[in-house]
Amino acid sequence: MEIRTKAPNLDALRYAAPMLAAPTPALLDALAARLGPHGFSRDPHELEPYLTDWRGRYHGKAAALLSPANRDEVVAIVKACADAKVAIVPQGGNTGMVGGATPDATGGAVVLSLKRMRAVRTIDVAADLAICEAGVVLADLHAKAEDLGRRFPLSLGAKGSATIGGLCSTNAGGVQVLRFGTMRSLVHGVEAVLPDGSLFEDLQPLKKDNRGYSISQLLIGAEGTLGVITAASLRLYPKIGARTVAWIGLASPENALILLRHLERKLPERIESFELVPKSALDLVLQHIPNVQAPLAQPHPWNVLVEATVPDGSPAPDVASALEDALDLIEDAAIAANETQAEGMWRIRESISEAEKKDGPAAKHDISVPVSAMPGFVVRGAADIEKRFPGTRVNAFGHLGDGNIHFNVRAPVGAPKDWVDTSSHPITEHVHDLVTQAGGSISAEHGIGQMKRDELARLSDPARMHALRAIKTALDPHGIMNPGKLL
Repeated sequence: MEIRTKAPNLDALRYAAPMLAAPTPALLDALAARLGPHGFSRDPHELEPYLTDWRGRYHGKAAALLSPANRDEVVAIVKACADAKVAIVPQGGNTGMVGGATPDATGGAVVLSLKRMRAVRTIDVAADLAICEAGVVLADLHAKAEDLGRRFPLSLGAKGSATIGGLCSTNAGGVQVLRFGTMRSLVHGVEAVLPDGSLFEDLQPLKKDNRGYSISQLLIGAEGTLGVITAASLRLYPKIGARTVAWIGLASPENALILLRHLERKLPERIESFELVPKSALDLVLQHIPNVQAPLAQPHPWNVLVEATVPDGSPAPDVASALEDALDLIEDAAIAANETQAEGMWRIRESISEAEKKDGPAAKHDISVPVSAMPGFVVRGAADIEKRFPGTRVNAFGHLGDGNIHFNVRAPVGAPKDWVDTSSHPITEHVHDLVTQAGGSISAEHGIGQMKRDELARLSDPARMHALRAIKTALDPHGIMNPGKLL
């Protein structure tokens, strides 16, 4: 593929951040008095976990750690910092992948952790609605909803530490997007503190509301650059009554997409996950993850992991019959006979990133393309990268049903541990060029953060960048909210 990407003037496209001030002793003393010993700390040992991102690639400093217990304390923090023009870095579970919740190295910002705001305010079973504070851990919401016969259908590997506020702020995805959509589709509205310290309340689940711009949707996916989300009202669904999980061997990703459309026709509103797994990814898991077995007797170039579900009271989805009508597409298949087998199949998919990490360095790309283009992109894009950068090996896997590919380029054998930091930048640029040419996005579910900020400016059309900068400037004129991220 020949890429023709015009090199823009990045300085012209970047957001021109206003000058910020360092927090004064008087400001820190006032915040300490307002928050108390449980909500304010300057102890380096307490601060340390909040100054490094999930992947360990970004490290920063902060003047203080602020941990409010309620929304009124968030309002007080933001008002004080707005008046003093001091930067605030909001942080949820700190499970992000792009350095979006890590302060910079100046030490002039305060980290605002929502970890203490962990109340599930209400769960209305009749309305299928949960109102949760920003610090509620995803796994805890799953458990509370399950106890009441409901489910919140968003799940990801970090569910034991990811928080509702962070999931909203990054518009998180996961393995159920095919059926339920991203966080945007699952949030009725949010409560948030805006950059001037005003409280925005939009938690009521209105079916119709045409009062101008959707402020809630603007805050979802804004990565903390437009305010601090303090609570969200979330859509619930009936809990799963039965599920069927299958592992299917295929000759090509093209066949995988045809199979997906076939299953969607045969089992409407039942296919919840459809994960594409190449042989390379399965081999890594089998090599590096203990107590894992291949689901099929023979290896296949490509595999898909399929999950179909039904609510309580419905018969189990008949995946076997649907597969029998598609034998021309399938090389082999195994349907889990019980929950242990189902969890074993899912463990393979969820262990791919861990296995990659154990195998060696890799340049990881969270990208999306139109679903119809994904099979061709996976094959041709991998061939292009491996030819252009000899010795690299592409491991492309992910959510075929929504076009989200984890397009990871493994380092040549024997490469040093710092290969990603020293050698992968031109690879990433070329991957992003390929994505842009295919009409896709350089960030499917992880956000922009620090990692992709310059690439967003390089590859986005001027109208998008102008709108993003204008919104940021209008809502946060002092630039105090999570500076250096997204823009």
